[in-house]
Amino acid sequence: MSGLPRALTPLRHPRYRLLAASLALSLLTNSTFAVAVVWQVVALDGGPAELSLVSGLAAAGMLASTLLGGALADRVPQRHVLLAVALVQTVGTALVAALSLAGVLTLWQLAVVALAGGLANGCYYPAYSALVPALLPEDELLPANGLEGTMRPVLYQATGPALAGGLIAGTSPGVALAVTAGAALGAALCVAALPATPVRREPGAAPAHPVRGLVADVREGFTYVVATPWLRATLLFASLMLLVMIGPFEVLAPFAIKDRAGGGPFQHALVLAAFGVGGALGSMTVASLRLPRRYLTVMTLLWGLGCVPLVVFGTTTSLGVMIAAGLVTGGTAQAGMVIWGTLLQRRVPPALLGRVSSLDFFVSTAFMPLSMALAGPVSELIGLPATFLVAGLVPAVLAVVVLLAARLPADELAHPLARRSNPQVSERA
Repeated sequence: MSGLPRALTPLRHPRYRLLAASLALSLLTNSTFAVAVVWQVVALDGGPAELSLVSGLAAAGMLASTLLGGALADRVPQRHVLLAVALVQTVGTALVAALSLAGVLTLWQLAVVALAGGLANGCYYPAYSALVPALLPEDELLPANGLEGTMRPVLYQATGPALAGGLIAGTSPGVALAVTAGAALGAALCVAALPATPVRREPGAAPAHPVRGLVADVREGFTYVVATPWLRATLLFASLMLLVMIGPFEVLAPFAIKDRAGGGPFQHALVLAAFGVGGALGSMTVASLRLPRRYLTVMTLLWGLGCVPLVVFGTTTSLGVMIAAGLVTGGTAQAGMVIWGTLLQRRVPPALLGRVSSLDFFVSTAFMPLSMALAGPVSELIGLPATFLVAGLVPAVLAVVVLLAARLPADELAHPLARRSNPQVSERA
């Protein structure tokens, strides 16, 4: 596989191929489960309230376990965490699939499995993010994050929902859940084939008592983030950006498409598809290049300036322009995420990577529903055009402010990330 394009070079490592395959199957598992649950609730004569209960429990479980998941990822081999997540998903989804096909599934059983899956999912990303640098040389982390950024929109936003929808339309939600359980089992088998990599922290650094140790680990990760200027500044900026823009895009864009462009569900799907395609293209583009010398500046401007196209949802009546805006915003957002993931893996000490990744995921997960909750009331207060004006322009202003106030250009020059090989990773990895 020596002739692979740069964006695909991580796949020359057999162990990483197994991890990438498990990630792909995990993305399919989560996306098909999310769609199957909707129609399973409907099949149980449930309505919006019942669906909110099931989906809310899954989201709450994920949010509740994320920080502890990061501590676990720095305390036990990440392979064990990923395997446990996949097995929980396999057993839980197989159980509700069997009950559904037998016609005896109840709403409370579905809710319990959704909660268990959410608790497991909260542990996935920190362990995955901490394991990748143990399997790849440093100069291949950027393309690896690019591959992840490409798989996410392709599999989670497109393939998984299409597969689940087709199965449900042709058969039943129970069959879709059974296929979901099969994907989770495939992810578990891929992870089980991975060798356990050593936890990269000093011997004896973890306190003896497990509960106090996990709490101390979480506190140590939080202290590190707060005390690290570049990390504190970029995480704060990203959180504020999500607060300002994600709610208008997720909640208000459908109304802009309907009221201003005369569109409906299909046209809304086109905008969302453009956002996903843009994300895949942005990820592959960054993965095909070297990490920029001005990595913090490029990442921050990609995120900030990439929100500017959202302004058109409040100003244009053209569906084509809205689709183009979704494409550009999706591309820049995901391109910045590829750089961000690489920076965490290269600048954060390995012993803290799981906890820092979990804090990143926790803040992002917490701010998105808050933004969605605020989008409607803000739009009613100042109007839809003004709301999209804020969503598009405020992140750009914040990007410039954080670059100057946190002295990020000076930081990135003081900490160059020149190409280096990882002596802990062999060519057989």
